[in-house]
Amino acid sequence: MSIHIGDLVPDFEAETTQGPIRFHDWIGDHWAFFFSHPADFTPVCTTEIGRTAQLSKEFASRRVRPIGLSTDWIHAHREWIEDVNATQNTHVDFPIIADPEAKIARAFDMIHPGEDVTDAVRSVFIIDPDKKLRLTMTYPMNVGRNFDEILRVIDALQLADARRIATPADWTPGGKVIIPVSISNDEAKDIFPKGWDTLRSYLRVTEL
Repeated sequence: MSIHIGDLVPDFEAETTQGPIRFHDWIGDHWAFFFSHPADFTPVCTTEIGRTAQLSKEFASRRVRPIGLSTDWIHAHREWIEDVNATQNTHVDFPIIADPEAKIARAFDMIHPGEDVTDAVRSVFIIDPDKKLRLTMTYPMNVGRNFDEILRVIDALQLADARRIATPADWTPGGKVIIPVSISNDEAKDIFPKGWDTLRSYLRVTEL
């Protein structure tokens, strides 16, 4: 099964390190950063779980709830968290889903047979409060995720929703943004009172 941007993500019930959840209820009115791992007690995964915990205030400030998944059992997750806390100098305060039968991993297309037939690749799903998929990224098993990029795309998505803009290549918060072609110049005068630069009829940039 493939999940596309704009799709309602699958709902499911699962055991986690913080107790049982129903996924959509757990998201509530927040955004979700849902990310998968090939296995517990592996080096790259350990650094990623640790980095997510270290960034807990950054996620909270954006109303984003992180949640991990590994195709291992809950008791292994709990033991692994102790290693993460010790080696990464942090405190893991978000849930990790136990998915030993890989049912959730398969529902979210995390199993790529060319990489491994049972373990999940490093998938990232950014999900909005309407439980719709807004962004997905997939990494191979031996490459760690870029958390600066994860936070950047969350900022871009949330800003686009709030201000009806698009973001250019390499955009970072505070940078110039693009006025979508769906907004006419007359309408743009009210939305973007600072004005804009017209580089082409289809390319208008402005500061917020």
